Amino acid sequence: MGGTRHRLDDDDGLWRRGRGGPVPRLGFKTANPDVDVTVNPGGFDAQQFLTALASGNPPDAVSMDRTLIGSYAAKGAIQPLDDCIAGQSIDALQYRSAAMRSVTYDGHPYGIPEFSIVQTDLVDAKTLKAEGVDPSQILTRDWDALAATATKLYRADGSKIQRIGFDPKLPDSFPLWAKINGVDIVGEDGAPRLDDPKAVEALEYTVGLVQAQGGWTKFKSFRDSFDIFGADNPLTLGTITAFPMENWYVNVLRDSIPKGLELESEIITDRQGKPVSMLGGSAWVIPKGAKNPVAACQWAKTMTSTDTWMKAADARMQTVEKDKSFFTGLFTANTEADEQIREQYLTPAPDAGFAHAIDNYYSVLDKATAVNPSPAGAEIDAAWQSAVSRALEGTPAAQALQQAQEEAESAYEKAGR
Repeated sequence: MGGTRHRLDDDDGLWRRGRGGPVPRLGFKTANPDVDVTVNPGGFDAQQFLTALASGNPPDAVSMDRTLIGSYAAKGAIQPLDDCIAGQSIDALQYRSAAMRSVTYDGHPYGIPEFSIVQTDLVDAKTLKAEGVDPSQILTRDWDALAATATKLYRADGSKIQRIGFDPKLPDSFPLWAKINGVDIVGEDGAPRLDDPKAVEALEYTVGLVQAQGGWTKFKSFRDSFDIFGADNPLTLGTITAFPMENWYVNVLRDSIPKGLELESEIITDRQGKPVSMLGGSAWVIPKGAKNPVAACQWAKTMTSTDTWMKAADARMQTVEKDKSFFTGLFTANTEADEQIREQYLTPAPDAGFAHAIDNYYSVLDKATAVNPSPAGAEIDAAWQSAVSRALEGTPAAQALQQAQEEAESAYEKAGR
């Protein structure tokens, strides 16, 4: 193993947001002093990854979004990890079942799950109070009521939007809205279901929410002006009242409390009132042609172990104490780690709204489901993204999703061949 250089791709900037950091890497280096580890900055770059594969010099381990794993497994670009899991005595049962399901293709695991990303509706409670609206009216169970609430909270001065009442967060949240309406956009067999009538209904509804709040051109322009990561973010400024948002965002919003942010949260449910969330996140994979797969497997094991996550949580707590702030949770794909972190480090936040939001995120972790793995996962993802964009620009939802289904089916059949 001596001298082997690991180029570990950073998925979606998760390390930059402070969820990992140097502690886990130091733990690996202590156990493997002869292995030279280099971590590439930036998000996963598909073209860069495929170019490295073609050149015969791939990184030994890559962190990628779990929705991509089926596609790369079907192409033979990444290795099955049965021997890795057995050889390193990795307990696959420690990971959330939905996370393991999303990294499993053709009966074989191709990834070691890392983080977990789930959603609830985050709400600007200050605006709700001013408008006499109760947070319970931000509900996804009753679509007519939600549309009425969004319209009531929406504000515009002539043609200029001043406040979005409710943002369905298209195009990214389309799989969530399909799930709210009772359908998975990818079947258990990996086949696309983009033109399912319930998926079409979900897209028609969410596009309608946007149309009722200025239309896509103005809506997107207004939304693009938000400083989503700054202290003057839309929830703090009152330029958006509610939207589905991922768990990591509460850590960003914490800095906005002195600016007057009053946060509230509502769990997203399906139309029968059952809690719903999509479980996303990254996983460590080992590319085909990796020079040191054994060390790469040990890296993946180390980076996702309960002991490592506890060290990461302890490092986060030191930062929290230094900043005189509060801990907003650490959401992993390791069930045991989440339970221990919550028990040892998570105390009720001094802000009631934040405490409620954190509790809501934790409460949906075990209820969240992932998009089913598919040998055409990347192509299906691209197809529905394009369809949603076309629908927002005026194409009827049924037509947009029918075209996407045809594109996705073609990719699925090609992957099968």
